[in-house]
Amino acid sequence: MTAAIEVDEVSKRFGATVALDAVSFTVDVGTVLALLGPNGAGKTTLVRVLTTLLVPDSGHARVGGFDVQKDARTIRSMIGLAGQYATVDELLTGRENLELVGLLYHLDKELYRTRAQEALERMSLASAGDQQVKTYSGGMRRRLDLAASLIGQPPVLLLDEPTTGLDPRTRNDLWGFIEELVAEGTTVLLTTQYMEEAEHLADTIIVLDAGHIAASGTSDQLKDQLGGNVLEVRVTDRDDLDRAVSMIADLGSASPRTNPDLNQVLLPVTDGARVLIAAGRALDDEGIALDDLGIRRPSLDDVFLAITGHSASSSDTNPPSTGSTHD
Repeated sequence: MTAAIEVDEVSKRFGATVALDAVSFTVDVGTVLALLGPNGAGKTTLVRVLTTLLVPDSGHARVGGFDVQKDARTIRSMIGLAGQYATVDELLTGRENLELVGLLYHLDKELYRTRAQEALERMSLASAGDQQVKTYSGGMRRRLDLAASLIGQPPVLLLDEPTTGLDPRTRNDLWGFIEELVAEGTTVLLTTQYMEEAEHLADTIIVLDAGHIAASGTSDQLKDQLGGNVLEVRVTDRDDLDRAVSMIADLGSASPRTNPDLNQVLLPVTDGARVLIAAGRALDDEGIALDDLGIRRPSLDDVFLAITGHSASSSDTNPPSTGSTHD
């Protein structure tokens, strides 16, 4: 078996809201798939389908070759899940939380105690293992939640925005931890709003927008869809921003985008060197003072904006009428 996860034409509605629209993809064993998209894109809905917590309206999904509807019990025994928020018991110690998970997996007492200790050590929580979780920081709780998802040593791990709210150091630690798991053969599906996270961890990235797949591929493949590089212009005076846009717009392969907060114009281009020279001359002739002018490789954020017309960190303000999460 090469596919750890298979999703075939899966759709899900919440009232009038389409959370998933005929989504299809596969995830190979021992790889990382990142679902990239803003709140409301359908990421969490898809994770809930794959973890048997939500029944799709149509289509089929399989994890480890087992159907999420017909073989729900089997799937639950072979996956690990860490949601957007830590789901640990504050009144128990970290160790007790992990041992409770082992008990629910019907592991032998000696085995779940051993795995709890190993998980505490792996997540740098050994020194706090016998403290009540209510004394833990947010980052410690997040790490404990991830540790709990590993007690059953699942071959498939689903992480729903695992690093949201974490400080940069803890986030980097978790990235390293995920890489170790994958090197050992674990398959990981993670949802994220962080471009850097998707680029750093994922073998394949799916851009999910409003319930459908807008694009998919490796990071480099997605960037290549823009057809070249990006001209970056930073004007000294914000009042010159619109003039700068009008002077260089015709030089690009797509419409320019502006960031007024940075006095910045970004323009996709196919002939970087020629455009850089032409833009510099045009802006200088117009008397527009610059803080920076250069050509750079497109980022995943550039790709996402080009594909969807908005940022991956933008929020959907219209929750489904049932009150269920569909981001």
